[in-house]
Amino acid sequence: MNKVYIAGAKRTPIGSFLGALKDVSASELGSYAIKGVLEQSGISHEDIDEVVLGNVLPAGQGQGVARQASIKAGIQVEVPAYSLNMVCGSGLKTVINAYLGVKAGEYQAIIAGGTESMSQAPYLIPGSTRSGHKMAGYKVGDHMLDDALTDAFEGYHMGVTAENIVERYGITREEQDSFAITSQKRSIEAVDNGSFKDEIVPVETKVRRETVVVDTDEYPNRKTSEDKLNSLRPAFKKDGSVTAGNASGINDGASATLVVGEEYMQANDLKPLVEIVAVGQGGVDPSVMGLGPTPAIKQAMKKADITFEDIDVFELNEAFASQSLGVIKEISDEFGVSKEYMLERTNLNGGAIALGHPVGASGNRILVTLIHIMKKRGLKYGLASLCIGGGMGVAVLVKNTDVE
Repeated sequence: MNKVYIAGAKRTPIGSFLGALKDVSASELGSYAIKGVLEQSGISHEDIDEVVLGNVLPAGQGQGVARQASIKAGIQVEVPAYSLNMVCGSGLKTVINAYLGVKAGEYQAIIAGGTESMSQAPYLIPGSTRSGHKMAGYKVGDHMLDDALTDAFEGYHMGVTAENIVERYGITREEQDSFAITSQKRSIEAVDNGSFKDEIVPVETKVRRETVVVDTDEYPNRKTSEDKLNSLRPAFKKDGSVTAGNASGINDGASATLVVGEEYMQANDLKPLVEIVAVGQGGVDPSVMGLGPTPAIKQAMKKADITFEDIDVFELNEAFASQSLGVIKEISDEFGVSKEYMLERTNLNGGAIALGHPVGASGNRILVTLIHIMKKRGLKYGLASLCIGGGMGVAVLVKNTDVE
């Protein structure tokens, strides 16, 4: 079968909730990421077989967010596009779908990404309103809270699932806050030293009738300190330890990758960034959805002809510090490495606690960041994985084509 490569990897800056990107729609954000990948790779628009974007909050965004983004990016109307919703895993699942299609020989070049405007998620009135209310009022719903951040089985916030992991593994508040501080420090250092510059596509928006170019991640908090984190109250459970400071943010952003087959790449003299070595996915109990990466990573490793210790760097989406630490514990135990070993190699430029978590885009964003880290540092193998609301996980293992 075809070897499969990624020949382009770009993302927008990540905006804070109701921040710099609040007036940029999900389709517009997606179009910026797509255009960035097309320009980076040099691929002809005519050669794109399909566009697929993760998107979790489509209400109010218009028909077919991915289709809108594709056409806005200048791709021909003849090229099909579809949106995919696997909650937080959406942006990485698009890469898995593209990988499988290209590997099977059905396609030669697919743009796979994700986009989300959490700032534009609307409030919702009940569907029963269509048949009328005889008397009394009704509760207005929140598209973001109801459809992205609440467990559909138990009806509680994703933060409660993070508290469930705290209880399962005895993870302390101090461990969580320390993990969060590290994420903030690494992200701010990466912003300041320009580590994100090559992966970011600037976005234009209007502020008071003036055009403003946003080219830097907005969410990292330079005022974060141990004392400030320690002062925060538990957000989801009265006697809990998960706080706003050791959880990911609510954000806006988009990301995209170009997935191509070996034959097409060679015939068109494209320079690949990484080879996709293996993919994995799996499920866990929804009450501990944050542990979803564990079975996904195990499945990917079974398919790969390398050892776990061959992997140089990891991107694990930081939905919550406790969730990340729970996965690190399970993975460390499974593959016989220490917690410190994993922490030293995970999220080298920080993660979603500092950068933010635009849910439909995050899976792709962590892969884009991983690829750029590998290229800049000369690292051979990298693995991206994230948990998914409802109790699932996805993972993608890649190899740097510049390193033998």
